[in-house]
Amino acid sequence: MSTISKLGLGLSVAVALSVPAFAHHSAALFNTAQRITISGPVTKYEFKNPHVYFTVQVKNADGATVLHEVEAGAPSVLNPLGFTKDSVKVGEVVSIQGNPARNATDRTVLGLELFKADGTYFPLNIGSRSIYQVKNETATSIAGTWFPNRQQFSSVMGAAGRWPTTPAGRGARGGAATVTTQKDCIPIGMPVLMFYPVANTIAVQKDRVIINVDWMDTVRTVWLDGRKHPPATETSLHGHSVGRWEGDTLVVETTNFSQHAMGNSMSLPSSTQKKLTERFTLGADKKSLNISGTVEDPVYLTAPGEWSGTWEYRPGMPQSNEKCDLETALKFTKQP
Repeated sequence: MSTISKLGLGLSVAVALSVPAFAHHSAALFNTAQRITISGPVTKYEFKNPHVYFTVQVKNADGATVLHEVEAGAPSVLNPLGFTKDSVKVGEVVSIQGNPARNATDRTVLGLELFKADGTYFPLNIGSRSIYQVKNETATSIAGTWFPNRQQFSSVMGAAGRWPTTPAGRGARGGAATVTTQKDCIPIGMPVLMFYPVANTIAVQKDRVIINVDWMDTVRTVWLDGRKHPPATETSLHGHSVGRWEGDTLVVETTNFSQHAMGNSMSLPSSTQKKLTERFTLGADKKSLNISGTVEDPVYLTAPGEWSGTWEYRPGMPQSNEKCDLETALKFTKQP
């Protein structure tokens, strides 16, 4: 399993089809140039982050039955596309289109699309066609449910790749990276984390703003009550955030981050000296939320890194509310 291939846990099953740098951990094990269809009853179904797995009993031409394991995307990623926990049940007969394993004896399939007996379609991959119906609704503030599509994720990742790095930063990018922290249910750091293609909710209260990112149990609290950051020795995964309003724009400053092997991007760590400044502004069309900012980290960056991206307003879009399952995460990084 290559270094780069390990880094895309959660997104990579789908992104592998369009962005080679974020290849699936075992993309080389699947023939992505070939698409096959398997059909039969579902005998096992696991709707767990960071990946959905189910088993299909397939009857061969000679009448013998074999079991095929299908690996699909993460519940957090599939939910916004229309695949939910209740989309499939054990015992249902389904047809699945996907990429076969290169090894003829390996019956694992990289799932792309699922069809039920009545023709109902469900996406199994971030690159699959969504069935979520977008409504022509507008927001009145930054509060609500929002969705950053995968193009936004790619854009912010691209920006992170251009940030000016110190020798330590260049060494991290060019050296042999460790296995993704997400195998331990520790998400990638901000700002990239904020652009995972999952449903995000923002709740605005008098003294705080709560940001719930539906990826690996990420909940951020932005304090608006004038409090200061705690001492630098008090660190946490998502840091300590304080904010203020500049008109209708929420300005957030976050410090007190823990050291993180994927804190600035998939190939760029972050230190306890990291400082993040973000601006959240409702778009003029009232259907988008513009987020921009800078990240400072003198251990890995020679100057502040900049990025910008957009979330789409999606009231009613469900979150998976599925916690990261450590056993499933470890399974994803293992060689078959």
